Amino acid sequence: MIVRRARARDLEAVLRLWATARSQAASTPDDAPGVAHAIEQGALLVAEDAGAIIGTLIAGWDGWRGNMYRLAVAPDRRRLGIASQLVEAGETLLRSRGARRITALVGREDRVAMALWRASGYGHDAGIARFVRNL
Repeated sequence: MIVRRARARDLEAVLRLWATARSQAASTPDDAPGVAHAIEQGALLVAEDAGAIIGTLIAGWDGWRGNMYRLAVAPDRRRLGIASQLVEAGETLLRSRGARRITALVGREDRVAMALWRASGYGHDAGIARFVRNL
C-alpha cells in the first residue's frame, strides 16, 4: 500500500469509495467538480493498494492552519492502520506548507473517528464552536 496525492484519474474511484465509506456526519454532497478541485489544489491524499483506492484524506491549507477531513477507509480494509498512515501523510504535507496547527473535522457522534483522532495525538477542543452555512 502507498499513500500519495490524488491524480485526476483517481476522481471516479474516490467518489465510489466515498459512496461506501462516507461519514454519516458529512453534509455536503460529493461531486466530481469538488473532488477535481481538491486534486488540483494538491489537498487530496489517497491510499492505494494493488491499483485500488482504499482510503482518502483531504489535508487543506488556508495559509494560516491546516484542516483535515474526509478521512475514509474502505469498510473491508479498516483496522489495518490505513487511516493512521493517511493522517501521518496529511501532517507531513501540511507541515511542508507551513502549518503549525491542524484541525481535524469529526462528527461528534462518530465514536470510531473520535477514538482514531485521539489515538493520533489530537485533543478535543471543547472551547471552540463551529458555525457552518451551506451555500
